[in-house]
Amino acid sequence: MVIRIFDNQDEAGLYAASLAERAIMGAAHPVLGLATGSTVIPFYRELVRLVQCGLDLSHITTINLDEYIGLPPHHEQSYHAFMKRHLFSRVNIPESQVFIPDGSVPDLAAECGRYDEIIREYPIDLQILGIGVNGHIGFNEPDDLLVSRTHVVELSEETIRSNSRFFADVSEVPTRAITMGVQAILQARQIVLMAFGEEKAHIVAKAIRGEVRTDIPASILQLHRDVIFVLDKGSAKELSLAKDA
Repeated sequence: MVIRIFDNQDEAGLYAASLAERAIMGAAHPVLGLATGSTVIPFYRELVRLVQCGLDLSHITTINLDEYIGLPPHHEQSYHAFMKRHLFSRVNIPESQVFIPDGSVPDLAAECGRYDEIIREYPIDLQILGIGVNGHIGFNEPDDLLVSRTHVVELSEETIRSNSRFFADVSEVPTRAITMGVQAILQARQIVLMAFGEEKAHIVAKAIRGEVRTDIPASILQLHRDVIFVLDKGSAKELSLAKDA
């Protein structure tokens, strides 16, 4: 486990983008696992800047973690739209090499199976993660048992409240999502988890320093052989750096 603490989100985003560049340059056909949410926007901004400086993304494949159920891909708050807005419309990744779950299909079980086949076909070299205030990664919410494969999840009230800032009203927030399972996340060659702000400090400390528990899904990352936590000073506030692994 590696922990890196930065003065601000821009510096953290640049560091995460440099890790992605290393993964991209280190493989003939690199696969990036991607996340959404405000935390990863600095990462995408810096990755776009690297492309503007000459980094070629035409040979990479991307696999997103999750998508809301009930929002069509063109909905402004769908994760399809988020990714297009912050990355895909600004770089040269062919559309045929971009994969995001479709939460608008009638057969969700078939969609989950389709997505697991994609993950098997394209092993992930670098997985980017955020962390929810309740410790979720992807939309793997705290539970008695974490599901290993792509699945439909009922979003917790805490997650719905947190995500309501992106909608006009909390009643508009979808209550279900499709998410990649924890097995696929842990099978990534390298994992980069990003977290910013004092409101994430308590859960970050639990994820890094606490016991590995299913009610804190991010704590399972302690079992991974190559995970990097990219934090700002606020999110690292409750860590004791003397205990760094």
